[in-house]
Amino acid sequence: MSADFIAVFAVIVVAMVFDYTNGFHDAANAIATSVSTRALTPRVALLMAAAGNFIGAHFGKNVANTVSSIIEVPQSQAGLGAVFAAVVGAIAWNLITWYFGLPSSSSHALIGGLVGAALIAGYTVAWDAVVSKVVIPMVASPLVGLVAGFLFMLAIMWIFRKGRPAKLNRGFRLAQTFSAAAMSIGHGLQDAAKTIGVIVLALNVGGYQDSITYIPPWTYWTSATVLALGTYAGGWRIIRTLGRKIIHLGPPEGFAAETVAAVLLFVFGIKLHAPISTTHTITSAIMGVGATKKFSAVRWGVAGNIVTAWILTFPGAGLIAAAAYLLTHQLFI
Repeated sequence: MSADFIAVFAVIVVAMVFDYTNGFHDAANAIATSVSTRALTPRVALLMAAAGNFIGAHFGKNVANTVSSIIEVPQSQAGLGAVFAAVVGAIAWNLITWYFGLPSSSSHALIGGLVGAALIAGYTVAWDAVVSKVVIPMVASPLVGLVAGFLFMLAIMWIFRKGRPAKLNRGFRLAQTFSAAAMSIGHGLQDAAKTIGVIVLALNVGGYQDSITYIPPWTYWTSATVLALGTYAGGWRIIRTLGRKIIHLGPPEGFAAETVAAVLLFVFGIKLHAPISTTHTITSAIMGVGATKKFSAVRWGVAGNIVTAWILTFPGAGLIAAAAYLLTHQLFI
């Protein structure tokens, strides 16, 4: 068994660990609103989210290609050390924010880790791609989610203004089954694809394939399965934050937030090739929907803590990845 094989295998294993933590860390994104409105029981919601993640992973080629091109690493064991450290940084940040119940972005943790490890190792960062495919969408997607959530909820309120609340709630609970499923597929499209991108990068840097865009079929199944298992494990701390602490959601609000978030995940992922944060998207949609009740109905203090986590994620994961590189790079020489 060659040293190159062992190094590539180590990166793939740690990428799977990240994939799993991504699943339980971001499970809340797909199911918090459905659980909080009692449209779905927690276990049924988690099972549906896991299935949706598995399906969505197979549509994430564009996002995977973007992630694999964020940094330029030469084919060498030292290069694999940088990729390994990047993923370690993302995992560490996921666990820190999970512990404190903050719905930070696993996506930006991974990209922050890639950038931090590349910089400390002296490799090239594709800053044009980082700005156009990561930073701009990172800012735009929550703003669009906030406005779209607000407007879509206003439209629902106007269309159903004469409806009976009890009957409407039953109808929207049923509708949430479909909006939550769409949200789960969008999450798989975005987040499983990011792990696939790391695996492709590792295969390229390890010399097992020359292309940085070719995705071996087995990577879809592996990443999708591990993400689904992680999702089913749950992420109850973050579910409570998203589903209850930002604002009390009813079935119409839950449907509106999930629908807006799902549409944005598909548009940014398939059309714009941008690895946006599922967390940012659903949280901002929830805030926009909640603001239609009255501005003060949203618990902006909790929202402020979440935004702080957003801001800290990219540099925080990058710094941890840099430290991980300094500690582990000797193992890859």
